[in-house]
Amino acid sequence: MLKDLSATNQHRQEVQAGERFEFGANWSRFLRLLDDSRIQQAEESLRSMLNVATLSGMRFLDAGSGSGLFSLAARRLGATVYSFDYDPRSVACTEELKRRYFPGDAQWVVAAGSVLDPAFLSGLGQYDIVYSWGVLHHTGNMRAALQNVVSLVAPAGKLFIALYNDQGWISKYWSFIKRQYNLRPATRPLLILAHAPYLLLGRFVVRALKGKVREARGMSLYYDMVDWLGGWPFEVSRPADIVDLYASRGFTTRRLITVGSRLGCNEFVFDKQSAS
Repeated sequence: MLKDLSATNQHRQEVQAGERFEFGANWSRFLRLLDDSRIQQAEESLRSMLNVATLSGMRFLDAGSGSGLFSLAARRLGATVYSFDYDPRSVACTEELKRRYFPGDAQWVVAAGSVLDPAFLSGLGQYDIVYSWGVLHHTGNMRAALQNVVSLVAPAGKLFIALYNDQGWISKYWSFIKRQYNLRPATRPLLILAHAPYLLLGRFVVRALKGKVREARGMSLYYDMVDWLGGWPFEVSRPADIVDLYASRGFTTRRLITVGSRLGCNEFVFDKQSAS
């Protein structure tokens, strides 16, 4: 693992000040649930959204690797993988999955870094697939993060991102809840209790009626709920704005799956123009 002690110290200070949620701590608990079924769901998510059967021969950048699940899925699908995250415990989670499934593998690199750090990004090169699911809206500067990943995509490569949906005043409500969750740790059990009927029980019932008790993409309903309630920094966007932003930077929208007016992430797959 490549370590940046200054970034680690900054992260710790932000958490202590209530300015950042400890995503990695939540992911470390999620890893206790990880099994082959969840990994296969993650693989299927990548194959389906990218419209590929394999990632063999491709370079895959996981920008904000979180639990490391999708870095693992990409490696199992044959890609050469570079994973990085700003949260030290997320880096540790990704390292743990590499240790479990691909120990000593030179084709999978795990590092500490920030998508807001141009100096770090400048040394990464370009990738056939740049993946950042549910990450860029948590950086504290989503606009800069959206711009910074552009140069990481190789000509004719793909950018696969997911961003929180702008729900207007409802998003402002969630922003308030997230601030309370991080600024006042004593309120966390009450916030979980108050929102679990909607975020946990309601979603479980809907998925059970569809015959899909497990969360999509191999994730966990409970830990996704904690991630949602605590996820700060927090920014939202409208699909049309994101499509326009990347169109102006030489990308074509290949796939777009929106959540409509609901809570959650809109998913985008963009194709970068080939070099002329």
